[in-house]
Amino acid sequence: MKVAIGSDHAGHELKRELAAFVEELGHRVADLGNAVFDPVDDYPDFARLVGVAVARGEADRGIIVCGSGVGASIAVNKVPGARGGVCHDTFSARQGVEDDDANVMTLGSRVVGGSLAREVVAAFLGAKFSGAPRHARRLEKVKQIELDARTGVFEFPEGKKS
Repeated sequence: MKVAIGSDHAGHELKRELAAFVEELGHRVADLGNAVFDPVDDYPDFARLVGVAVARGEADRGIIVCGSGVGASIAVNKVPGARGGVCHDTFSARQGVEDDDANVMTLGSRVVGGSLAREVVAAFLGAKFSGAPRHARRLEKVKQIELDARTGVFEFPEGKKS
């Protein structure tokens, strides 16, 4: 499996540790930055890079590390085709893939330490979408929301509010 990984300044050290761990698990890593610690590196920039790589099929899964995991999750979910969630435990990491077909996970370096982060990453990368009818039905509904957003269904006529 090819895994795109990225981080902002807050996640830089944990990202480096996790990239090496992902390789130890036998996966290929596409490190999309940040390459060096820089306090002006912002999570949306790296969430976008990872999300686009996954959505285009250049990577099978993505991992983004920021301070809390929340900002990166919000940003990556703006990329059509990226389905990300904050995962600070192994259940969420596994279940997010098995039930929701998550293809990106975000972690907060200020929330979890290296040991737990490695367990969560292993659970995420080891999981597969179940394809169970109820989960496939829900996934299609999520994809429809995304399509509606891309095609302007949520746009309002000029001067009119919700």
